[in-house]
Amino acid sequence: MRQLVVSEWITLDGVFDAGSMAQWFMPYDSVSRQELIRDGILSCDAILFGRRTYEMLAPYWSRMKNNEMGISDKLNSVPKYVVSNTLKKADWENTTIISGNVMEEITRLKQQPGREIQIEGSAGLVGHLQEAGLIDEYRLIVHPVIMGSGQRLFQEGKQPIGLQLVETRTLDNGVIALRYRRVVVK
Repeated sequence: MRQLVVSEWITLDGVFDAGSMAQWFMPYDSVSRQELIRDGILSCDAILFGRRTYEMLAPYWSRMKNNEMGISDKLNSVPKYVVSNTLKKADWENTTIISGNVMEEITRLKQQPGREIQIEGSAGLVGHLQEAGLIDEYRLIVHPVIMGSGQRLFQEGKQPIGLQLVETRTLDNGVIALRYRRVVVK
């Protein structure tokens, strides 16, 4: 059974807004962060996106043909799933649109053989999967910035979820990588 892994880059106050990345993501670039991101992407055998994240990433990465940054071959070849009730066509190779009973379909994907399905971006989808108890692990790369405003990964009004810290890594420039597993309360 595959694990469903949330893989996100965020600020200390949980902002992961792509529109403000020049302020909180770009200034903290480092070889250690690049390697962690690359290794994370290379470790998955499927990627899950919400529609908006898919529409943001697909045009860029689908054009990359020279294995840019060591990950474009993986991103283009790995099975990708985009959750949308409005998207009619997915042009990025190896992409399947999931609509209808999304939780049932993702449960079915998790039951297939393999290692892990990563969720990139897609805060709304993460929130729904979190409520359904389908997320197994959270991998967060936390940047030492408090934005004060912007789109946040974790939305207010959700049920509390217990997590167990599995790994902490300090990267260059004050960036911290955190890895948590969901704790199932009995």
